[in-house]
Amino acid sequence: MTDELLMLAGGAASIAFIHTLIGPDHYLPFVALGKARGWSLPRITITTIFCGIGHSMGSILLGFLGVYAGRALEDLQMIESLRGNAAAWALVAFGLIYCVWGLRRSRLKKPHAHQHTHANGLVHSHSHTHLTSHSHIHEGRSRGRVMGIFAAVGLFVVFALGPCETLIPLMMIPAAKGEWMGMALTVGSFTFVTVATMTTVVVAMSLGLKPVKIAIFEPKFLEKYAHAFAGGTISLCGIGIITLGL
Repeated sequence: MTDELLMLAGGAASIAFIHTLIGPDHYLPFVALGKARGWSLPRITITTIFCGIGHSMGSILLGFLGVYAGRALEDLQMIESLRGNAAAWALVAFGLIYCVWGLRRSRLKKPHAHQHTHANGLVHSHSHTHLTSHSHIHEGRSRGRVMGIFAAVGLFVVFALGPCETLIPLMMIPAAKGEWMGMALTVGSFTFVTVATMTTVVVAMSLGLKPVKIAIFEPKFLEKYAHAFAGGTISLCGIGIITLGL
């Protein structure tokens, strides 16, 4: 293995680390959803890993297609740019859908009372929510499970659409010289560091939230808005990509 290939692999790893770390969309959605849905740390970790792999694979496949089809680098970068815009808007839409669902859930969670009058004239009332009452509990749990599946699958689709803009140029350098092992090494180091960085940051932030118990979730009157807050956070990540190019 030449020094040039080692430098290329090291450069790919460094770029992947910086690219992932400066992009909050690579980790905040997982932290926010994990906190709101009460996901276990292993589930958050596995979801992050799969989404990270999907995030890299889209660009890898496009890069290989460009290499074998002889597409110009400018064309591939234009496709990646279009994918990036689509992924950003998809992230905004995904967050808004989840936010609206969270707001609706918070309304169902609001306690309210019903009065009952018996034959003997005795009147009494009881308080309940539409998430915990017997007549609605199965429906509420079913919807919660469906939204949990939607959250995991939706994140994977969004991240699979999202491009790794810096990966394709790195792939083209060894490919132009016919150094296929060098291209594989570049792709491997970029993907590994991207997934490892995403996972490390997500796990660290998730663990940090447990003892700290940030104030926005702890007050009882705000706790019910955890899902809406998570959806809003995801949408803001997408807006940040669109407006700031994060």
